[in-house]
Amino acid sequence: MQISVSRDVFKLAQVFTISRGSRTEAKVLTVQVSEGGVTGWGECVPYARYDETLESVTAEIEGLPGRLSRDALYDLLPAGAARNAVDCALWDLEAKRAGKRVWELAGLSAPGPEVTAYTLSLDTPEKMREQAAKNAHRPLLKIKLGTPDDMPRLEAVRAGAPDASIIVDANEGWSAEVYADLAPHLVRLGVALVEQPLPAAEDNALLGMKRPVPVCADESCHDRASLPALKGKYDVVNIKLDKTGGLTEALCLRDAARAQGYDIMVGCMIGSSLAMAPATLVAQGAMVTDLDGPLLLAEDREEPLRFDERGVHPPAPELWG
Repeated sequence: MQISVSRDVFKLAQVFTISRGSRTEAKVLTVQVSEGGVTGWGECVPYARYDETLESVTAEIEGLPGRLSRDALYDLLPAGAARNAVDCALWDLEAKRAGKRVWELAGLSAPGPEVTAYTLSLDTPEKMREQAAKNAHRPLLKIKLGTPDDMPRLEAVRAGAPDASIIVDANEGWSAEVYADLAPHLVRLGVALVEQPLPAAEDNALLGMKRPVPVCADESCHDRASLPALKGKYDVVNIKLDKTGGLTEALCLRDAARAQGYDIMVGCMIGSSLAMAPATLVAQGAMVTDLDGPLLLAEDREEPLRFDERGVHPPAPELWG
């Protein structure tokens, strides 16, 4: 077995801004696991929020033994980007060697398309209204907020897309006081979900607070070990493969979270179709699917995921799985 990792850069269709900063390209790591003339593929996006860099994640992957299984991988790497790319590549390799699709190997039903959110970058209210109007035909818009001046932005997006469902992602940018002040307006403007309103280290403030709009744990939820600390604070968990450390744990987290009464959101970092492909399996039947990474790119993989009015479709075997 041979494991290799390389860097790829995908230009974005436009500047993408959240409360933590802006970017014009997606920098990803592509992993290939080859054995017996067959190669499995995986992709991850190291995230500075979790103290990951391209260099540190590359080193984790390059430090793996020359032969391993998905079970062994979980004893060698923690949840995070490195384990995600290798786990997904191992799934792809296993499927190709077996002549089956990954969902068959995982005992899942054949997947179908899922309506996905489309993310509007943080900008001035005027620019965000223009973005919203341009994408008003989409059924679900996600708004990046998390500043002291968010109300004009939210009002502008609703004005630009009066019929779309809206979810809000504060990216840990609000205080408990700001969230409490905004909550009635979120209801008034028909917001369907609020992602991570408070910093993960301060989310105990959500205990006992009214949640007129469902609140989703993103930075507060990584894998199954995160679930006990979420009780009483959140209604939904956002599953991202770069947080769970791969498809294997993502499926386990989904089942455990549902068993504990949480609704499911499946999200992504900004990456290519290769990164989104495994997540489409986790997203089946989710309350919210947010796998729009490829829609934000100016360029993508050779066999990209298909997006249409029905949503994001499962990958063709030429891409993954």
